[in-house]
Amino acid sequence: MMIIGYRAIARPTFSLVICDVPAISFCKPQLYSSSMNGCRFMRFSCSVSGRTVSSTSLDLSLSKDNSGNEGLQRQKASSSLYAHPSLSQIRSEKAANRARVYDFLRGIGVFPDELDGLELPVTVDVMRERVDFLHRLGLTVEDINNYPLVLGCSVKKNMVPVLDYLGKLGVKKSTFTEFLRRYPQVLHSSVVVDLAPVVKYLQGMDIKPNDIPRVLEKYPEVLGFKLEGTMSTSVAYLVGIGVARREIGGVLTRYPQILGMRVGRTIKPFVDYLESLGIPQLAIARLIEKRPFILGFGLEDRIKPNVESLLEFNVRKSLLASVIAQYPEIIGVDVQTRLCTRRDFLNSIIQLDPVGFGRVIEKMPQIVSLNNTAILKHLDFLKECGFSLEQVRKMVMACPQLLALNLDVMKLSFDYFQGKMARQLDDLVSFPAFFTYGLESTIKPRHAMIAKKGLKCSLAWFLNCSDEKFEERMTYDTIDMEEMEVESSFDMNCLLGTRTDGSDSDYADDSDSSYV
Repeated sequence: MMIIGYRAIARPTFSLVICDVPAISFCKPQLYSSSMNGCRFMRFSCSVSGRTVSSTSLDLSLSKDNSGNEGLQRQKASSSLYAHPSLSQIRSEKAANRARVYDFLRGIGVFPDELDGLELPVTVDVMRERVDFLHRLGLTVEDINNYPLVLGCSVKKNMVPVLDYLGKLGVKKSTFTEFLRRYPQVLHSSVVVDLAPVVKYLQGMDIKPNDIPRVLEKYPEVLGFKLEGTMSTSVAYLVGIGVARREIGGVLTRYPQILGMRVGRTIKPFVDYLESLGIPQLAIARLIEKRPFILGFGLEDRIKPNVESLLEFNVRKSLLASVIAQYPEIIGVDVQTRLCTRRDFLNSIIQLDPVGFGRVIEKMPQIVSLNNTAILKHLDFLKECGFSLEQVRKMVMACPQLLALNLDVMKLSFDYFQGKMARQLDDLVSFPAFFTYGLESTIKPRHAMIAKKGLKCSLAWFLNCSDEKFEERMTYDTIDMEEMEVESSFDMNCLLGTRTDGSDSDYADDSDSSYV
């Protein structure tokens, strides 16, 4: 028989007896107990097949006083090892930590009122790390107050991965400050889930990889758009009205804000209004291809008031479409102020009346973007050539482009006119557009042919025609006066022809600096 005994740790104590013997008769077991120094010993005895087996166990129970003290100590030890703070204690500690973080933010000028409910760092040190990182990016306390939720972004988990991704795309670090001021929400984004799919979509719109960072710098808000939302519908609408699919990449590169425009609220009303003025839809598509930023002009607060101003300055309603098609920027600038300035200036210099000023706008709407100094230089040049005030006024009304041409080129053309062509000034008064033709490419070769043939003709007859038409005229024995072409005007059909400029290859920024 094998006997295994276990000492009891807590009351009551007992001994476990395991018998490994054949099934034989047992005698009645007997239990004896005795005490010594406050400890009680128990003895278990029985007989098996004439042999007596006994086992002794120690009862760890102490006297009444000792057992009470030791039980209390064990209870205290158990509570110290396994005790958990209560829910109220957790809430109280969390509120205390948040209060300390709020005090820190108020101390540096940040208003934490909008941060309630947002998960924030539990320590001031971590919050200070976030604020310092934002400061290193160039953001000020004012910037943080404009979007305090940025303080909920972890430096390591949110800010650093996003900025690293933008840097790898090619976004310049020097633009990070303005980038984050315009769209601080990007710091909440996931690179894999939020940012990378948008970049892939932009590349699918034929935006070149090298142009992606420029697009993001111009319009960082695009990183927050849904792929199948406003972006896809705006592009689809533009293609639907005639914008060439191969031009979409260039259009979006130059003006990515289109991706955030709603068709029904912005783009379609713009197109419909221009159509109501007489501009064909396909011509509008061509204007958008060349100057996509015109879609950003507010219809109600800018475009319609500007059209009314043009009418007030004696632009004929039937020619509004021509004016806008020639210079779309005119519907987006402060027309009222600029036209007042130009009208008063020209009236004071060449005594141009309001009706005459209206004719000038119709033929060269860019007049609104010319400065008075440039205009004065051109007027002085014409006077130095010997033209009278009345002749200058007549020339400007007939060809206002004279006020925007390169003065050096004009001087060379005038010298050739007087020297080689030996014509009278009245010829230039009748056809001031002479200055708009290339001296080497058009004027000299055509004049040489005229002189060789011995023809006497007006400037308009041999200049105001295509090369093919001029070649045909050179076969004439006499000049047909019925073919004399009057002053040219803008032809809307030039916007409706087939594109041959390959403008989808280079996406230079649009500007009207030539007229400033």
